Amino acid sequence: MDFYELVEKARKTGKIEKGVNEVTKAIERGTAKVVFYATDVDPKEIVQHLPILCEEKKIPCKEVDSKQKLGIAAGINVSTSAVAIIEPGEAEKQLESIK
Repeated sequence: MDFYELVEKARKTGKIEKGVNEVTKAIERGTAKVVFYATDVDPKEIVQHLPILCEEKKIPCKEVDSKQKLGIAAGINVSTSAVAIIEPGEAEKQLESIK
């Protein structure tokens, strides 16, 4: 499954949060449906807490290979380390297959 496509579809028809701080808040509030974080983040400590938080809150958490591609999928001109889907919109069916 193309996670970037999923993020892009959710951005266009639903709601997403971008960036580690916003994603962390969404996880803690329980509003995140699924979280994606980039593995090419340096230093790794920036995103290390995300899978742990997601596990505690029972939220699916997936790695993607590129923060640059994640930024493009999120509709911004810079790379982003993490994205959370809040409302999947038309990506609902694809999201079900992740869980």
